[in-house]
Amino acid sequence: QVQLVESGGGSVQAGGSLTLSCAASRFPYRTCMGWFRQAPGKEREGVASIYIGDNRTAYAESVKGRFTISQDNAEKLLYLQMNILKPEDTAMYYCAAGPLCRPGALKSYEYNYWGQGTQVTVSS
Repeated sequence: QVQLVESGGGSVQAGGSLTLSCAASRFPYRTCMGWFRQAPGKEREGVASIYIGDNRTAYAESVKGRFTISQDNAEKLLYLQMNILKPEDTAMYYCAAGPLCRPGALKSYEYNYWGQGTQVTVSS
């Protein structure tokens, strides 16, 4: 079992920045840690993932160059630095862990554990 708690969401104007954090009860080795988001009426989509062990990262095309995922293994923290935010980034953001994932996983079915989510709202 992996417990996940997100924080750092909020409201920001377009062009602004936010950093999301996710506190994990543990970081199993060779696990994917990911950020997903879901806007009202839309499917949940993978935003970014990082492979614990070699720090390989993957990003959705829509956030490449703007978002950065990172992790602090000692503190069991996962981060998502979000820059140049756009109104279309508005969504509930979820932290997830996938102990049996393939590196670079951005599909929700590859993740077993989920946080409760933190809301990000970007106004134009």
